[in-house]
Amino acid sequence: MSKKTFFASDFHLGVNARHNSLDREKKIVKWLHQVAPEADAIYLVGDLFEFWHEYQFVVPRGYVRLLGTLAELSDNGIPIHAFTGNHDLWMQNYFELELGIPVFRKPIQINIQGKSFFIGHGDGLGPGDTGYKWMKKAFTNPICQWAFRQLHPDLGARIAHYASGKSRAATPAAEQNWLGEEKEWLYQYCLRKNESNIIPDYFIFGHRHLPIDWQMPHSKSRYINLGEWMWAYSYAVFDGKDVKIHFLEDNISLITNRII
Repeated sequence: MSKKTFFASDFHLGVNARHNSLDREKKIVKWLHQVAPEADAIYLVGDLFEFWHEYQFVVPRGYVRLLGTLAELSDNGIPIHAFTGNHDLWMQNYFELELGIPVFRKPIQINIQGKSFFIGHGDGLGPGDTGYKWMKKAFTNPICQWAFRQLHPDLGARIAHYASGKSRAATPAAEQNWLGEEKEWLYQYCLRKNESNIIPDYFIFGHRHLPIDWQMPHSKSRYINLGEWMWAYSYAVFDGKDVKIHFLEDNISLITNRII
């Protein structure tokens, strides 16, 4: 039986949504156990947590079910790959050392069963959003990271969750919908990549919080956005032939220009 590759992103554990964070974590763990027997690999494409910061001797409270499951699957030989997102970009080496899971901080292009994949969280890519791009440079600066680490973890976490909540509240309502090809910045990023002769079969991103499967014009490439696990509970599966977006619960609208 051909093994499958699974992609998921934007769990945002630590904040309540359709279900509270703990119940959502239990659903994620159940899903991981369900897909493990047929998984050739699992890609977790950023924003697993609403906030994550690693200290030398402190692990953020919570998420023990998820972390334990990831360690178990990794120990059992299932390759798991994690990406940083804009909410957990302060990952250091905890996943590598404790869970045996490599962490990618930039998009990667790889071959899976004869198909080319370009995979990344998606934050800071494409045109516009210059404010965040400057903020990301500051947040990833070693001096800024050192300064934040000097705060007591309780205080640092409070500040981070407050800032995250303000940022989420400031997201324009229009961005919760498909903006059209000309205004979707990740789609525009894919177009520019294709112009530079980087032409994968699939672009796989998170961050946008919309389940999207979009065939790019005059190209073999498809732009796949994984959606999120706050409301849609969506993920993607590559069966060796094609990528398809699935929904854990009731079917949220899939944004697509393809005949499914």
